[in-house]
Amino acid sequence: MVTAPTGGNPAPVRGRSTRQRAAVAAALDEVDEFRSAQDLHDMLKHRGDSVGLTTVYRTLQSLADAGEVDVLRTSDGESVYRRCSTDDHHHHLVCRVCGKAVEVEGPAVEQWAETIAAQHGYVNVAHTVEIFGTCADCASAPAQA
Repeated sequence: MVTAPTGGNPAPVRGRSTRQRAAVAAALDEVDEFRSAQDLHDMLKHRGDSVGLTTVYRTLQSLADAGEVDVLRTSDGESVYRRCSTDDHHHHLVCRVCGKAVEVEGPAVEQWAETIAAQHGYVNVAHTVEIFGTCADCASAPAQA
């Protein structure tokens, strides 16, 4: 299972340093699963942090641009964010039910992407692979009536 960093200060946020941006970064440090901007905004609001939704979106975008958070698109097209535990290239297994995410390496995927790119004369190739399913805990939970 992936865990959020513990102890110490939250990771820095690039751009202008404000209380609101620090609050968004701290909220990301507290969750393991991918969360939408709206979810993070609600979390901050319930904690008493006064941070506008636009600020949450801008902060998440700047963190994503800086490579400090991973971004996925859900099946309904919504972007969700999570601070990852590694700076190394990786992929995710994501539970469709609870949102739990596990970081995984994919050496076969990496080799395939390089081979396909080379066959077609592409260079400087990047890719994203996310695998969605149901985690063991959710799969074994009794069905809700």
